[in-house]
Amino acid sequence: MKPCIFSKMIPIPALLIASLTNAVEVYNKGDNKLDINGKVNGIYHISAKQKETITDDHSNLSFGVRGESRINDQLTGYGQWEYKALLNTSENESTKDSHMDLGFAGIKFNNGSSLDYGRNYGIAYDIAAWTDVLPGFGGDTYGADNFMFHRGSRMTTYRSNNFFGLLNGLNFAFQHQGQNTNYSEISSAGRDVLSENGNGWGFSTTYKLDSGIEIGAAMFHSKRTNNQNGDNPRTIEIVGHDSSAEAYTGGLRYNANNIYLAAMYTRSYNATRFGNPNIDNTGIYGYAATANNIELVAQYKSDFGLCPSLGFVSSKGYIQGYGIRNMKKYISVGATYNFSKNLSTHIAYQINLLNSNSFTDAMGVATDNVISVGLVYRF
Repeated sequence: MKPCIFSKMIPIPALLIASLTNAVEVYNKGDNKLDINGKVNGIYHISAKQKETITDDHSNLSFGVRGESRINDQLTGYGQWEYKALLNTSENESTKDSHMDLGFAGIKFNNGSSLDYGRNYGIAYDIAAWTDVLPGFGGDTYGADNFMFHRGSRMTTYRSNNFFGLLNGLNFAFQHQGQNTNYSEISSAGRDVLSENGNGWGFSTTYKLDSGIEIGAAMFHSKRTNNQNGDNPRTIEIVGHDSSAEAYTGGLRYNANNIYLAAMYTRSYNATRFGNPNIDNTGIYGYAATANNIELVAQYKSDFGLCPSLGFVSSKGYIQGYGIRNMKKYISVGATYNFSKNLSTHIAYQINLLNSNSFTDAMGVATDNVISVGLVYRF
């Protein structure tokens, strides 16, 4: 669940510290500083026709640390680490779904630019983050370890805020991602085929006006792995073979006067994934040859802490052998209430616009309407 507090929203190019809004400073002496942050999410999803593909309890704990060390008048070193642990398993169950979200280190220059390496957000998320603010849902036309759409490993990122300090509001970034693959392709060990990537690069730019309007664009080009083209016997059934994956994203948002409006559109080629591979190779999974992803958000922040929210999410593409298909399509209606800067609650209703058919069944996607309720404490 994301907080609906627009005055505290920090764009991704601003050194990726949005998640540390409520960070607690534990050390600040001389030229060194260390902060910790975390949140406990109690989240439950309710569906009238619950399927096995839906996990009711989405509760989790996430926590992280961020440090800075001044080197000289020109340079400052920094590092950030975040981990997420699920709270819906027993003590003797596997913790394979608990994972490290972020882990990177870098150098910040005094002209507003920075360079870092590690597990970080992909370049396309510079724009996609604008619509990833719906309570309970949203931000799911892409996912982690999906080329350079979202979080990923082996990311080298250069960012310049305010164009080297020369033009306020103009930011840009370059990013390279090294290859991540699993040659054994065993679902119980290592990343699955839909989480792999070859070498890739990308670029983003955003410009914010004084009126509260911000526009942005991003793109990436990544090589596909041999596993993703069915060269491994375990992945021979994968749909959508190609040597590369590309995506082009544009976004627009307005953030002023307690109103937040955002829109994101992505055109992708062999990059938008669907389905879930498993060791038996049942069902269908792979990548859409082309896909159009749309996310729209409208929110209002009242003076007493209530934030109603309305969103629309759609992912539609051409699937080799199946034609043009909807992979995701829903309306989200909900609200967040902030008791304080640390404690908030939400309720949201997802109106699923997908119809159940042979494709959705084979893809393993739910077509039911879902209610999400949650309580989150930040520290």
